[in-house]
Amino acid sequence: MTVTDLPEATPRPPRQSPVGRAWAFVRNTWRGLTSMRTALVLLFLLALAAIPGALLPQRSLNEQKVDEYIADRPVLGKWMDRFELFDVFSSFWFTAVYVLLFISLVGCILPRTVDHYRALRTPPVRVPRNLARLPHHDRVVVDGTVEEITDRARAGLRGWRTEVRSGEREGEVTLSAEKGYTRELGNLVFHLALVALLVAIAVGKLFGYEGNVIVIANGGPGFCTTSPAVFDSFRTGNVNDGTGMTPMCIKVKNFRADYLDNGQAEMFTSDIAYQAGDDLAANTWRDTTIKVNHPLRVGGDRVYLQGHGYAPTFTVTFPNGETRTETVQWAPNDATTFLSSGVLRIDPPGGMYASDTERRQNQIAIEGLFAPTASFHGKLLTSSYPAMTDPAVAVDIYRGDTGLDTGRPQSIFALDQEMVRQGRLDKEARVNLRPGESTTLPGGTEVRFDGAEEFANIQVSHDPAQQWVLVSAVVMMAGLLVSLLITRRRVWLRVIPEGTVDQRRVVVEMGGLARTDQAGWGGEFDRLRHRLLDTSDT
Repeated sequence: MTVTDLPEATPRPPRQSPVGRAWAFVRNTWRGLTSMRTALVLLFLLALAAIPGALLPQRSLNEQKVDEYIADRPVLGKWMDRFELFDVFSSFWFTAVYVLLFISLVGCILPRTVDHYRALRTPPVRVPRNLARLPHHDRVVVDGTVEEITDRARAGLRGWRTEVRSGEREGEVTLSAEKGYTRELGNLVFHLALVALLVAIAVGKLFGYEGNVIVIANGGPGFCTTSPAVFDSFRTGNVNDGTGMTPMCIKVKNFRADYLDNGQAEMFTSDIAYQAGDDLAANTWRDTTIKVNHPLRVGGDRVYLQGHGYAPTFTVTFPNGETRTETVQWAPNDATTFLSSGVLRIDPPGGMYASDTERRQNQIAIEGLFAPTASFHGKLLTSSYPAMTDPAVAVDIYRGDTGLDTGRPQSIFALDQEMVRQGRLDKEARVNLRPGESTTLPGGTEVRFDGAEEFANIQVSHDPAQQWVLVSAVVMMAGLLVSLLITRRRVWLRVIPEGTVDQRRVVVEMGGLARTDQAGWGGEFDRLRHRLLDTSDT
């Protein structure tokens, strides 16, 4: 074989430039990201990512529980904190899934919207060549001309998009009809409303704020939304610094809790007095009642009743006869029985001791348990019911430097045990007390338990997009129902003269096709056939 007889080598495709390869990578990535399959996967991942936020304590809701959770699991807790499992909804990975889902949905919807717009402007498709192959088909001979049968069929398809065309044979006329475009419109509305819902939630998180404060009921001091400092915990969006809150003042007049026989809370109710707007200048108080999931709405803010607990009252009488009375909320440790724990710190009167150092060394700290319905096992206190029917406390009383003058923040629910270990606080008594009972410490200081008041946990929340969240959710449901209930279907007729064009008998072929496999459309096709062709099934 000569050299000239050798087959020619297949030419290699030209190598793509780095810019071309980069553009191809970006294009393919975008196509993959904006596919409906990817959107569904991201939606599933978003739901999956929200599970830790429901199972684990979150800092935005209860930072103390997060600290306790980490302290109980010193190794695992720190790693969980690094992965932001205690700040799920503001974590980088949850935000990444959220943003990718938003981009994917927008990338899916826009091309489909353009395609639907084009479909609305496009006439129905031509009649297929062989109607007998369709799942619904009929062929009849009827009296009348081609024009009469065509006009009657078109009038019977009112509400359908129709198009009349000339056929391939002499005298043949075809009719194409289509209905159910609203199905795709409902599908698009559903996805557009889903995007609007995501945007509304994001706007609410960016521009909203949320503050929680514990207010003593039955004549407590109340609070005014003058600054974030009045709240026990305060969280703002990324573009909100906490200023510009709706001015209002709130007092909790009373608190009522309804319990089942097993101690489970059924409903919380609180009568409050509030001032807002012109009421602040006129010093006018308005009365209202708030319940769980029934907030007070003032301006753009909502005032929720989150929960409650108990605030024990203690009176300390010092050797010189002066008294100090304090009421401080204690944290419920058991949601069923409301056995609560906490600490109360009392500073001696000024001038009672020669120096500030001596005064600090004689501060009083009371730490222990409160039971709204006391049940004793020997000297051990527990609670048998959440309502305050037989209150009692079991407390340890300390004397020493409680840290009130250090300026260092301390927990209102527990003493710093390091101060006890250092000897700065000495335990002088451990007693169980009922209302009105007291104990006397060495040196003559008397500590009396006066009872307890209920406190309400009030939340002031501002979400500028809350109404849009509701509107988006309602529109989503409406779009979903439309897409599920409406069927996209097509009907075709071919009308052919049976003999000569002058004869008044024609052959009508009719075929139908549903764009979705929905049972029952065959019945609609039969009803259409009877109505359009004025014949009966034989």
